[in-house]
Amino acid sequence: MSRLLAISGSPSATSRTALVLDQVVRRLSRAGFDAGQLAVRDLPPAELLAGRPEHAALRRALHEVEAADGVIVATPVYKASYTGLLKAFLDLLPQTGLAGKTVLPLVTGGSPAHVLTIDYALRPVLSALGARHVVAGRYLLDTAIEARPGGGVRIQPEAEEQLFRAVEDFVDALPTGSALGAGSVLIAAS
Repeated sequence: MSRLLAISGSPSATSRTALVLDQVVRRLSRAGFDAGQLAVRDLPPAELLAGRPEHAALRRALHEVEAADGVIVATPVYKASYTGLLKAFLDLLPQTGLAGKTVLPLVTGGSPAHVLTIDYALRPVLSALGARHVVAGRYLLDTAIEARPGGGVRIQPEAEEQLFRAVEDFVDALPTGSALGAGSVLIAAS
């Protein structure tokens, strides 16, 4: 069984990025994957910013990345790039911290003008960390994501289908023997 880790680089627990990532992880879990989440905002800020990987919480987080077969990296767009919070965490990973892993970048933003954030900001650092394969990823407009009372989310149908097609591509790209053939289940499970 594939072990998947979804990393949220959003500084807000109620961000659209976090809501979308929750939806993705729930659907992957229902499809039979061992899918967990790591919210970088929950790590100790002083140790994160000082780059102290020996701190117990940071060691655990780095171990979670190391143990994963596939990693989803999600971030809102800040200043035409990914968040500084996510950058601080990615800087803690060793140079080969994503070696052998399939990675899915997910980005949310307020304008279509930032759609290239995946290719020009996030993909290069994920590749530099040795990812085996960085799939195409998905950019979602904030207007396509509606927060629901109680922490739920509604994603506009077309955007949701595109999102889960990207997740299906991610699942299909996992190392041989780790995918469950769950791709079509992911799209149909809305």
